[in-house]
Amino acid sequence: DIHEGIDSTLLILHNRLKSQSNHPEIEVIKQYSSLPKVDCYAGQLNQVFMNILVNAIDALEDEVNKNSNNNFNPQIRVSTELFDNQNIVIRIADNGSGIPFSIQSKLFDPFFTTKQVGKGTGLGLSISYQIIVDKHHGKLSCNSSPETGTEFIIEIPINQL
Repeated sequence: DIHEGIDSTLLILHNRLKSQSNHPEIEVIKQYSSLPKVDCYAGQLNQVFMNILVNAIDALEDEVNKNSNNNFNPQIRVSTELFDNQNIVIRIADNGSGIPFSIQSKLFDPFFTTKQVGKGTGLGLSISYQIIVDKHHGKLSCNSSPETGTEFIIEIPINQL
């Protein structure tokens, strides 16, 4: 149950999402459509959700710190859909500052990180890519443009061959 996996990951991250002294609550908007059960490695898929959601939270916290005028309302949108009766698509999007186009091609490279030293290992998206593409025969991609946010798109088949 994909929605159960996403919800349990969001529950684990609850403390990072709620309002803190240094940032407002990060609103999570869930747009779930009806999905069949998916033949998958659930633990590994939850790791992918965790990696992408933590990156979104980090990006939104950075954006809050840049926008000291408090007009910024951080949001993460998670949507799911059935695609062509054979695949499901999960979209995880934030309304942060986006990823510069010049580095988007490196996002899934091992040890590549945009985070400050000591904050990230540069392995989360690389491992996520391997889990989705190699283990699940799916696709992991990213759409981002500066100032509009970032969206990661996970596409996996319902049935593994």
